[in-house]
Amino acid sequence: MPTSPSSSAQAARLALANRLVDLRKAAGLTGRQLAFRCGWNPSKVSRIQSARTPPSDSDIRAWCTACTAADQSDDLIATSRAVESMYMEWRRLHRAGMRQVQEDFYTLHERAELCRTYVSNVVPGFLQTPGYATALMRSITEFQGTPDDVADAVAARVARGRLLNEGRHRFAVLMEEWVLRSRIGDAETMAGQLGHLLAVMPLASLSLGVIPSTAQRRMWPLEAFYLYDDRHAVVETLTAEVNVTQPREIADYTRAFGELQRLAVYGARARALITSALAALG
Repeated sequence: MPTSPSSSAQAARLALANRLVDLRKAAGLTGRQLAFRCGWNPSKVSRIQSARTPPSDSDIRAWCTACTAADQSDDLIATSRAVESMYMEWRRLHRAGMRQVQEDFYTLHERAELCRTYVSNVVPGFLQTPGYATALMRSITEFQGTPDDVADAVAARVARGRLLNEGRHRFAVLMEEWVLRSRIGDAETMAGQLGHLLAVMPLASLSLGVIPSTAQRRMWPLEAFYLYDDRHAVVETLTAEVNVTQPREIADYTRAFGELQRLAVYGARARALITSALAALG
């Protein structure tokens, strides 16, 4: 049974909370005594210990000081920050617009030698044309009700495409056929996007596979995910960006990518599916 996208983040929050509980117990303090030393209401200690409320940096420093374990505060703060970056709501990430997130994604791609990407919804950002990216990002901005910096965000997104022609970067992309036929923007926008896919397919840095809608599924369709080497995965849900760094979960996404690869077609067969979608635009 699949778990929710935020389950790993919640498990990490609980692990952090348990470390704080262990410090309290090692100091021989009750929750009420710890609260008194920190100048808090006892309910705050309870919320932190149960992982209902994430502790701030100052909360962690106060907790460690109260437990005579101030030397552990820096490590726990670093852990806490990593935990909170695991599950980030798009509205929070986009509270000042979308440009900064796109620049952060550029950095992720730039640092990776191999980016494996599976998409079941839209063309991946580094393969998008400006027209397609504009139509898509404008609809996202309107849906989320976040500040409109679409022009700057589009420029930052399509800049990733330069990495296809630079340095040691390699991109392995798996795309459900539905992505080719799902119209983002008008027919002219989609024609430009499909034409761009045909143009970049011969690049040595790119392996582009299309999973036909008629494929006999051995792996069910998933939400879009990006694997950066073997160290980091980003999963995109409707409401949040999920960052995965646990080796066991990275292995699961790597295995899923391999299973999906077996369903895909490449070369002339992939080009035929793109060309068919292009012709269907009329």
